[in-house]
Amino acid sequence: MTVELVVCDIAGTTVQEHGAVYAALEQAVTAAGAETTRSDVARWMGADKHEAIRALIGGEPAAETVSAAHDDFRARLDAAYADRPPEPFAGVPELFASLREAGVRIALTTGFERAIADPLLASLGWDDGTLDALVCADEVAAGRPAPYMIFRAMEHCGVHRTDRIAVAGDTVLDLRAGANAGAAIVAGVLTGGVDADTLGAERHTHLLPSLAELAAALEEL
Repeated sequence: MTVELVVCDIAGTTVQEHGAVYAALEQAVTAAGAETTRSDVARWMGADKHEAIRALIGGEPAAETVSAAHDDFRARLDAAYADRPPEPFAGVPELFASLREAGVRIALTTGFERAIADPLLASLGWDDGTLDALVCADEVAAGRPAPYMIFRAMEHCGVHRTDRIAVAGDTVLDLRAGANAGAAIVAGVLTGGVDADTLGAERHTHLLPSLAELAAALEEL
């Protein structure tokens, strides 16, 4: 296996959270006084949530307005997760175990800030060494489609060559970030809210029914 690092998105890719993040985002932006639709929100799937809120509110919102809307988003998301806890997609824990056994490092990247991502991963039991790195959008200069989270994951994992990484995600921005990083595999997965036609229009190497199918793609290399 020539891939040394697999970099995956969280919500909609590795974790089934039933679209709660985008429902909470739409509700928070609407509560902030902006007119928005689910299609507006969809364009920001996979993005840094502060960037998404700023764009969806429109104009040049004050930092305090964006911060308040983000706090509201977090509260709504926490309530949604308490009501319907997220869980790994079928086959993902087994994929991670097989990757680790083969010596492949695993990193997750996310548009969440760490204060959201850490408790989410802990609730799944993935804070026990399952992962080699977690990189959040607020820890780099820009979120997706910039490749910076992927590069930071490479740094954390000691991987030097972009042609030795695989990137997987369920959104257009995930695929753009993977392509911008020069990853050997850029895989769109269809377990999120984006259909095959939309993902297929982006630069990619694979479209997969679920992340669990990534093992077969890796074996092709």
